[in-house]
Amino acid sequence: PRQADVSDIISTVEFNSSGELLATGDKGGRVVVFQREQESKSQPQRRGEYNVYSTFQSHEPEFDYLKSLEIEEKINKIKWLPQQNAAYFLLSTNDKTVKLWKISERDKRPEGYNLKDEDGRIRDPSTITSLRVPVLQPMDLMVEATARRVFSNAHTYHINSISVNSDLQTYISTDDLRVNLWNLEITDRSFNIVDIKPANMEELTEVITSAEFHPQQCHTFAYSSSKGSIRLCDMRQAALCDKHCKYFEEPEDPSTRSFFSEIISSISDVKFSHNGRYLMTRDYLTVKVWDLQMESKPLETYQVHDYLRGKLCSLYENDCIFDKFECVWNGSDSVIMTGSYNNFFRMFDRNTKRDVTLEASRENSKPRAILKPRKVCVGGKRRKDEISVDSLDFSKKILHTTWHPHENIIAVAATNNLYIFQDKNFEKH
Repeated sequence: PRQADVSDIISTVEFNSSGELLATGDKGGRVVVFQREQESKSQPQRRGEYNVYSTFQSHEPEFDYLKSLEIEEKINKIKWLPQQNAAYFLLSTNDKTVKLWKISERDKRPEGYNLKDEDGRIRDPSTITSLRVPVLQPMDLMVEATARRVFSNAHTYHINSISVNSDLQTYISTDDLRVNLWNLEITDRSFNIVDIKPANMEELTEVITSAEFHPQQCHTFAYSSSKGSIRLCDMRQAALCDKHCKYFEEPEDPSTRSFFSEIISSISDVKFSHNGRYLMTRDYLTVKVWDLQMESKPLETYQVHDYLRGKLCSLYENDCIFDKFECVWNGSDSVIMTGSYNNFFRMFDRNTKRDVTLEASRENSKPRAILKPRKVCVGGKRRKDEISVDSLDFSKKILHTTWHPHENIIAVAATNNLYIFQDKNFEKH
């Protein structure tokens, strides 16, 4: 494969609420939307294939002259709005600016204007002697992406997440120290609902890493921190949600404390389950599932790559220890998925407690090929089908994944490649 152009590196990936569309954002500020093939009688096996539907430049690089800072065009997150008419809407954000994009189809064009000719030039009124009835003529399908709203100038720090509210009227954007609430119709003001900035920045001990609205309760949202805690907030209690109503944190085991404890306990992603009962969090080595009714400890803890525990020193030196892995639920909240290194990604079945490691790579990704589970061995003798922890490639990492809302289809971003897997065997519905 050709050397990846840095701007092609995929930085976010997201299915829409029906699963018919899949959007990716990249470091070059582009958004590519894929559409699922409709089933055809002649080629039933084509169902499930995703083909490019629309590509557009969402963000451009900018320069902040006041702070003399370059603002990258990289797309940090994409969130789809639930579909309400024939058009599709999505929010995309870079470090500073959120944009609302409308993606719509045109397959007809109007012809037979009275006041202008076919080229669009205005006609001399004195030459108009009769009235024509304009008609709509069929034309080749055109997919247009237009920026409908631009929400800017509300964040001093880098935006790490956006989340659309279930009321379909508001959304939140979150940076290191603040969470802002926006109305989707209003671009020139937002309400600051969380502010953890200390009066003296020397006293700063934690930052916000991710935030998400509850899927059903429009007044509830959660945000995670670099200190490994999650706060659940209720917007009905106060305009400024600095006082959380629930606080989830696992007490640290003093026997395993090390120099790296604080870094690896930082939460990189927080996701509500579809049914709204659980919260899933990802830190450097584990995925945890929390019951919203139980703040004292997680309900379930899954080891993503425990074999890296002894390698934290070198992972600190090559900066990998700061990688931000995401995590996702399947449609029925029974299986969770998250990424690892060497283009591995992990799935954990919450019911059977089975887990599997799969690999997204060019070598084994012929269309319709079955993925073979991979195993990593730590010490001692290596079986022939195992891979040694010392030969893992840390430059190949699966940070971004998404799961189809109703089916066993997943999309996995591996650097500049997007893999779409349709699962036949991991969990049968």
